[in-house]
Amino acid sequence: MALSRHAILSYSTTALSLSKPQPFYPLMALSLSKPTSPLVLAKSLIHMKPNSTFCLAVADMRSNSNTVVEEEGEDDEKVFVGPATKEEESVVADYDWTEEWYPLYLTKDVPDDAPLGLTVFDKQIVLYKDANGELQCFQDRCPHRLAKLSEGQLINGRLECLYHGWQFESSGMCVKIPQLPSNAKIPRSACAKTYEVRDSQGVVWVWMSRKTPPNGNKLPWIENFSRPGFQDDSGIHELPYDHSILLENLMDPAHVPISHDRTDFAARRKDAQPLRFEVSERTNRGFSGWWGKEKDQSLRTFLRFEAPCVLQHNTELVDEKGEKQYFTALFLCRPTGQGKSMIIVRFGATKRPAISKLIPKWYIHQNACKIFEEDMGFLSSQNEILIKEKVPTKELYLNLKSSDVWVAEYRKWMDKVGHGMPYHFGHRTISLPEVPAAIEHAPAGHVAGISASFPAKGGIGTMHSLNFTNRYFRHVIHCKGCRSIVKAFTAWKNGFSAAALTLAALAILASQRQWKAFFLISATFCLAGVYACSTAIAMNTENFIRMHRRL
Repeated sequence: MALSRHAILSYSTTALSLSKPQPFYPLMALSLSKPTSPLVLAKSLIHMKPNSTFCLAVADMRSNSNTVVEEEGEDDEKVFVGPATKEEESVVADYDWTEEWYPLYLTKDVPDDAPLGLTVFDKQIVLYKDANGELQCFQDRCPHRLAKLSEGQLINGRLECLYHGWQFESSGMCVKIPQLPSNAKIPRSACAKTYEVRDSQGVVWVWMSRKTPPNGNKLPWIENFSRPGFQDDSGIHELPYDHSILLENLMDPAHVPISHDRTDFAARRKDAQPLRFEVSERTNRGFSGWWGKEKDQSLRTFLRFEAPCVLQHNTELVDEKGEKQYFTALFLCRPTGQGKSMIIVRFGATKRPAISKLIPKWYIHQNACKIFEEDMGFLSSQNEILIKEKVPTKELYLNLKSSDVWVAEYRKWMDKVGHGMPYHFGHRTISLPEVPAAIEHAPAGHVAGISASFPAKGGIGTMHSLNFTNRYFRHVIHCKGCRSIVKAFTAWKNGFSAAALTLAALAILASQRQWKAFFLISATFCLAGVYACSTAIAMNTENFIRMHRRL
């Protein structure tokens, strides 16, 4: 019987029945370069290992392709990243996730007049600026009755809980309790728990341990960002999947030409190809190495991952004047709870194309949102599968040497330090969360739903109900620039709409033909302005949907 070219045959573990119940042993590799009898096939199946899925690719050997059929096991060694060595498996690092600096926010986007609620893993904290403009960070919990301080307000630089009006100064000490009798002193225990924060290179970092003093040597310092003339575009995004999945996605240059075809300015599907990787360093705090196209003689891009969640891709080039120019893609990924993360994205260089100065920053930000949305479906489902399967990634992933080396390195690093995290998914180890994920909902009711548009402010907004898969809530509410742009375009849209209605009315009332024509043409231009403003607002607030998924 003739077989179609590249037909894929899959068998489940219950697909084979013998005279009495037998376990099914799938075939791992079988060469069909010679005719194979049913008896040989059956014997091969019986002698294979259990508990796996049988997938057999059958190729037409009469074709003129250059396909080479390897003997059993040879292909795996050539194609897949190898398992951890015994020496690597024996390494367990001393690690405590709280004794690290975590990126909280871009300094320029921290509200001046309102507290900001944030999380690191499952720890809720509140960030705000005191009367002197200094950054302060507390546990997001009022010591009185556990109300969220991030739902409060700032009064003369003090953070006030809006439940009963308790006020706290920058040291965390409570300085006002309205319900306290005039002759009573404020109890010493009535104080908020504080965290150390630092502002470094335009990013706010928090030290999560309240037992161990902050270690300044662990505070990340990105060398290229301190070089003369270095400029960057920065943005912040909230994402609905685990930070480890986000990090491995950012370590994966192979997916860019496919998933981000023509969205990333340099990505083209036709450029998908094998890559080459060279690991230069492995430590208990991360790893680094070079990567590039397999066909290139030299590898140009240097990757460095540093605990707990700092990833950078660096490139150095010599320009036409013989001067060395530096380019960096920096990703600061913060775990914000089970199945959630927040990322600060920073792309910078010492020399940039002149045309980049003409592109508005809001357009660059919305394009970054689109890139994250193109991956969101894949990564959210990946997160779901990891939670459901409850096995290490070596049981689930097929990491290729020509695309997935950094992913394998990252998961192997998590094997070393995962015991010191609230939960982790390593290459050969796993620890699931002890506490179930909290399900968060927007407040009920129309007015409450609208007010959720500005959770940092707690005020009445005009956009959407709270939804972290929504572009507005993933980015715009965290970015002062994009919020201002949306407000400006909304104001212009309203103005154009009013002008169009007025001009249309004047055209109806005008008696002379030339005035009618003038008013109608002017109204048409105003309607074009309404359309342009509506498009700009949609670009900043609506998610990207792939063409084949649209109705």
